[in-house]
Amino acid sequence: MIRVVIAEDQQMLRGAFASLLKFETDIEVLAEASDGKQAWEAIQKHQPDVCVLDIEMPLISGLELAELIRRANLPCKIMIVTTFARPGYLKKAIDAQVDGYLLKDEPIDFLIESIRKVMKGERVVSTDLAATLFMKEENPLSEREIEMLRLTKIGMTTDDISKALYLTKGTVRNYLSSAIQKLQAESRQQAVQIADEKGWL
Repeated sequence: MIRVVIAEDQQMLRGAFASLLKFETDIEVLAEASDGKQAWEAIQKHQPDVCVLDIEMPLISGLELAELIRRANLPCKIMIVTTFARPGYLKKAIDAQVDGYLLKDEPIDFLIESIRKVMKGERVVSTDLAATLFMKEENPLSEREIEMLRLTKIGMTTDDISKALYLTKGTVRNYLSSAIQKLQAESRQQAVQIADEKGWL
């Protein structure tokens, strides 16, 4: 019996997936969670064979959860399900050593068969997601610009960054302005979002 925990913040999708899995004679759904915190508690409590995690959940994301599971040396297989075919997300998933990375619009049979495959030690990636790896863009940002965006991402202001890196505020603004232009963004927040999605931060 393959013991599974499902974490998905959309109730209808989670309920439908759990109901369909319950028809499989070799799969048992141990717990369902609507956010990453609930999922982490369920995983620690039940020690499932496979965790099916939505990539974007409240409190703890699917990718953060995957990293937590790996750091805790839990033996369960990790499958990430996503609506987004973003190279940055796929790169992070690979770095977190997930066993499956699937699009939510895959047929349910493919999803169920993927659970069985990862249980046997195989790695499964949706074809459309695998294709995004080959469409990977070159990162136009310099190391300094990446550093500025990373610090902006954690909430640091121009003033904070200039003090932390011993640079003038003008220099910090120039780096950020250059990054915004290269990414064709309208603000530093949007530049952070674009760079993050592409896996450049």
